[in-house]
Amino acid sequence: MFAEERLDQIIKLLNQNGKIIVKELSKRFNVTEDCIRKDLKSLEKKGIIKRTYGGAVLKRIAAQNSNIINRKNINIEAKKKIAEKAFDIIKPRETIFLDISTTNILIAERIANSNKRLTVITNMIDIINAFSNSDYVEVIGIGGVFNKELNGFIGSTAIESIAKYKVDRAFIGSCGVNTFDKSITTFYIEDGNTKKAIIQSGKKVYLVMENKKFYFDGTYKFADIYDIDAIIVDEKPEEKICNVLAEINVEII
Repeated sequence: MFAEERLDQIIKLLNQNGKIIVKELSKRFNVTEDCIRKDLKSLEKKGIIKRTYGGAVLKRIAAQNSNIINRKNINIEAKKKIAEKAFDIIKPRETIFLDISTTNILIAERIANSNKRLTVITNMIDIINAFSNSDYVEVIGIGGVFNKELNGFIGSTAIESIAKYKVDRAFIGSCGVNTFDKSITTFYIEDGNTKKAIIQSGKKVYLVMENKKFYFDGTYKFADIYDIDAIIVDEKPEEKICNVLAEINVEII
């Protein structure tokens, strides 16, 4: 096998498994461990992988941290698709939680423009404002420490308040999801801890996110994929991701 063929096979194995081990590759391709290390060094220089002790993992993209105002107008069409799917799931008379998320703002606007009777609990100002003229939705606002960049309330006071509720459906935003280590991430610790409390309040929990976020990571892990019931996306992710999610009974919508 030529070196380029071996590199292609290594990348395929990484896409399937999320990580590779030098010793295992050495046996698989019948070459020395030093030869495999050189292969991995070559792939790292190309920006494809990140070498680790004894192996390597796929190099993932660090999500860019920006405030809500800047994120509101990004990927609008993709977020509208997600909002429409979420709206179709919600049944009249249910109580739902919409956490701090630009996609959840669009879900709120979609609900507000309908005659679906609901109770909406939220810790985000934009979502509260979305229902200012709605005659069909009862809104419960969660207080706490106000975060200007998120335009919402997070922290211990918010968490204490959230713990008093049990909702039919909770819709959670995220900066990134890693299907290999099963992590769901955000940027702020207190935002993450607040999201964790919201997850615990939901009878059914949905992650709302664009498909591209399967390849991004935030800086703070607030949950495992096992903690949610389904992920609502604009487009179906690639097969390897679908297979991982199917194995742990997380639905893709």
